[in-house]
Parts: sequence; C-alpha cells; structure tokens
Amino acid sequence: MFATRPVVWCLLAALLFGASTPASKALLDGFGPLTLAGLLYLGAALAVLPFSLSGGSAVRRRSPHNLGSLIGAVVFGGIVGPALLLYGLRLAPSASVSLWLNLETGATAVLALWFFQENLEWRDWLANLGVVVAGVVLAAPDGFGLAPAALLVAAAAVCWGLDNNWTATIDGFTPEQVTLAKGVVAGTFNLGLGLALGQPVAGVGLTVLALLVGGLAYGASIVLYIRGAQQLGATRSQMLFATAPFLGVAVAWVALGEPVALVQVIAMTLLIGSLTILFTGHHEHDHAHDSMVHTHLHCHDDGHHDHTHPDIDLPPGAWHTHEHVHQAIVHVHAHQPDLHHRHTHP
Repeated sequence: MFATRPVVWCLLAALLFGASTPASKALLDGFGPLTLAGLLYLGAALAVLPFSLSGGSAVRRRSPHNLGSLIGAVVFGGIVGPALLLYGLRLAPSASVSLWLNLETGATAVLALWFFQENLEWRDWLANLGVVVAGVVLAAPDGFGLAPAALLVAAAAVCWGLDNNWTATIDGFTPEQVTLAKGVVAGTFNLGLGLALGQPVAGVGLTVLALLVGGLAYGASIVLYIRGAQQLGATRSQMLFATAPFLGVAVAWVALGEPVALVQVIAMTLLIGSLTILFTGHHEHDHAHDSMVHTHLHCHDDGHHDHTHPDIDLPPGAWHTHEHVHQAIVHVHAHQPDLHHRHTHP
C-alpha cells in the first residue's frame, strides 16, 4: 500500500533532521537561540534556491488554500517552532530534547483528525501511540524533570504539527519553493529579532557552519519531508519522521559523548513494531473525486495520473512535476490521505 520512494524520502528527512539537534546544541555556544534559528533557516533557503526557480502553478499559488497553508507553515513551522525548540535546547541535554520531539507525532495526528480531514484507522492510532510511547520510554531516565524545557519543546511540537498538516496539502508550490519561502521569511525574521535583542553571533567560521547545518538538516530535510507527506499524508509521514529523535540520540552519543541506557533497546523495538503495524495497513473503499487542476510530484502507476506525455517517453514509475488535470471519477482502490484523498468517512 505504501509507495517505496515516499517512505525513503521521509526516512532520509528524519536522518538529516535528527542530526540537527546535537549539532544545534553545539552551535548554541556561539549563538543565541533566535540568531541560530535564523541562520539555520537562511542556510535552508540558500540550499534550495537553485531548485526553486521553476515549477509549481501560478494559478494554484494564488488560491486561498495554498496561500493560507504556506503562510501558516512559515509562521508556525519556520518562525515560532524553531525558536521554541532552541530555547528549550538551551535548558536541557540534546538527547532529552531529541526524545521529547516525539510529541510532534501525536500532535500531528490529533490535528490531522480534528482539522484536516485525514482518515485514521485503529492500526494508525495504535502505531501512532507506539511511536509516542517509544519516545516516553526513552525519556524515562530523565523523568521529564526539566519541566520548562519540556514545555517549550512540547509547544514547538504543536507548531510543527500544524506545519506538517499544512505542507501536506499544498499543491501550487513545489517542495523547494515552500522551503525557500519558509527559509527566507523565518530566517530573516528570527535573525533580525535576535540581533535586535542583542543575542550573540559567532565568527565567520561558525556562521558558515550554521548555514551548512541549516542547508542539510532543514533545507534538504524539509524538501524530502514535504515530498513524502504529499504522498502519504501528514500523520503517516510524521510517524516515519519520528525516527529523527532516535537518530538524534545516536548522534548525541557518538558526537557529544552522552551516555547510552539499556532502556533504549526496548524503545527502539517498540518503534520498529509500531512502524510495522503502520506499513501493514490497507484502506480501500468506493470514493469520489471532483475535477481538479493542480501541480505536484507524481508518477503514472498509482491509478490517478493517467494523462499522457506525447513528446516524452516517460516510464510509468518515473516521478516528475507539472500542472495536470484530474477528471471527476468514482472508483475503488487502496489509498492514503494524500493530495487526492481528503474525503470524509461518515
């Protein structure tokens, strides 16, 4: 039921973002939380700029849905969320913060159910609960005793939960264009606010390093995540992305010498079991699609993209992006809450 490539995109995004927490912890010695957040997102913008100059749909970009979703993603996902995370990171070990980020998985699922018409079945909720519990098990040695830091990270998780749901439904901007907008606006705002408040900025060497970390851990990671979320839905892609805290912990052990606990093996096993439950799901029923025109990454072997390319010899499984038309149709097939399946389930 799950396409392989979107799953790989989400896991690669998790790998890149997971490494950002200990890297950001080390960089906070030379920066304030706001100035570092600004540089990380400006690095993301620089990384995706060459790939953002074409694609998307000029008509769809002007739609209230796409503009509103982009603005929400930029404000909550690019400005507020990173600032809250870095303030929390200043008060707690990077391994603890990496584990608390699992709260984003639960926040994404609850918001998806309440506000974004994303269908979740019992096995999805069970998998989601398992992922969150895995994070709680890992965090147990710290006992959430660092209450202020934990609350800041929890607030950041809610912000990113909103961001995840908005970006999963954008179909007028390419993932690179979404990341560019988020990087430029959020980076400039946070850096400017940090400088105005007198927060420190390190020398040229560490500044370049912060931009490089942002380019990989935010720029490439966000692009990969959006690509996966558009195909899998916000909740399912977030459950894959939830491997990021575990990867962040592993980096913290190796790079920062933070201690390893036996309980982590239990949590890793629980995580793997939860993802197995997620991957074995099968959702299929008779459903209707309205006629629509939009732009997004797609291939021609999913039962929805049957348009032709007369001038291009394009294999069915080749992923590509362009504006295309969907005719109204009623059919039955296994599906997920991607860009084409946001129908209700009475």
